[in-house]
Amino acid sequence: GASGTGKSAFAQHIAIQLSLPILVKHASDILSKYVGENERSMADMFREAQNEGAILLLDEVDSLLSDRRDAHNNWEITMVNEMLTQMDQFQGIVICTTNLMEKVDVASLRRFDFKVKFDYLNAEQRWALFEQESQRLGVALSDIQTAEDSLKQQIHRLTKLTPGDFAVLNRQSRFS
Repeated sequence: GASGTGKSAFAQHIAIQLSLPILVKHASDILSKYVGENERSMADMFREAQNEGAILLLDEVDSLLSDRRDAHNNWEITMVNEMLTQMDQFQGIVICTTNLMEKVDVASLRRFDFKVKFDYLNAEQRWALFEQESQRLGVALSDIQTAEDSLKQQIHRLTKLTPGDFAVLNRQSRFS
């Protein structure tokens, strides 16, 4: 799904609901300029998650599971192969996020029991979040009925809003 739609937050929510720790890894935690280090880092990452009984969250997994047909170097293919092998052997829960599903290696998609698309908010969700954040900021929309109708129309036209957009506004409001 698009940036800000809640993919990583949902993974955190799953960990909380299952009362499991979560081990979050990014490409920068794994990728190295030295031959063989990527594969060792991957094995270490899966071992760490297994030892901790943790859910493994691979954020922006397209960096680690790039389509091998687009590889320019042999090490890129080897890295994806290692990741697939580790995923097959892992006994725990792996959650991967990406904004670029079309870049993910096709063979890796078979390793996932569920693929969930996180999309932009629909009109009702946009308005509900807008109302929620307005209340949090102390703005009573019911006091300004004519403005509410106009605001509602404007919010409905913003078709690419995400929960992340509201989180940014929430953080920015602290500076106002």
